[in-house]
Amino acid sequence: MLQPLISIITPNFNSEKFISETIKSVINQSYQNWELIIVDDFSTDNSLNIIEKFRTKDSRICLIKLSKNSGPAITRNKAIKVAKGDYLAFLDSDDSWFTNKLEKQLNFMEQKDIAFSFTSYYSFDENKNDRKLIKAKEFISYNNLLTNNYIGCLTVMYSVKHLGKVYFPDVLKRQDWALWLKITKNSILAYGIQEPLANYTRRNESVSSNKLNLLKYNWLVYRKFEKINIFRAIFLMSILLSKKILK
Repeated sequence: MLQPLISIITPNFNSEKFISETIKSVINQSYQNWELIIVDDFSTDNSLNIIEKFRTKDSRICLIKLSKNSGPAITRNKAIKVAKGDYLAFLDSDDSWFTNKLEKQLNFMEQKDIAFSFTSYYSFDENKNDRKLIKAKEFISYNNLLTNNYIGCLTVMYSVKHLGKVYFPDVLKRQDWALWLKITKNSILAYGIQEPLANYTRRNESVSSNKLNLLKYNWLVYRKFEKINIFRAIFLMSILLSKKILK
């Protein structure tokens, strides 16, 4: 039986501290029919040399170098454009997967004929402390997503057969949430696997580290990409803000 190819999309920017663990978590997957497409967003640290060493040893690893810093949306979209997989999965350069992640998620999607899925995951600080379990919901609709991003990018996989190639909206922050909205808006449900299958690193300097600062990007997604009228956008923003205050 022919095994589907899974294209793994990994943007990299100055991740020398983490990228080895990220790549190793892909190489060590129990499911081995994958390609890893790493797009470097004009890094200035040693991460490129680390990636090159892995690439020379494994032909399934592809490295694309950008000539200027372009941001995570454009970086991920460069990889999506060249991806050959039947499925697309996302893994940032400071995160990692459990060894059975791809196998379990692919079986889940194939058996249930699912187009879009995600999983539970663990969240850590940079020193692997303060572990938190982020549990996946059973399923999520477009309306659910409008007031909370319940989906961890590092856990997502979608079917190209069902959806085609769906690209990230070009916004500096919240581009992953904007993509999930883009997909689920077409009556597609996102189905969750309750088992944690990935590790997320909370980086101090991350563009997503300031939660309140993200609210202006939520507004941009509502108005520019989702075309939500100003009154409903204000209502949705009030819900988001109340969740941030009460959290």
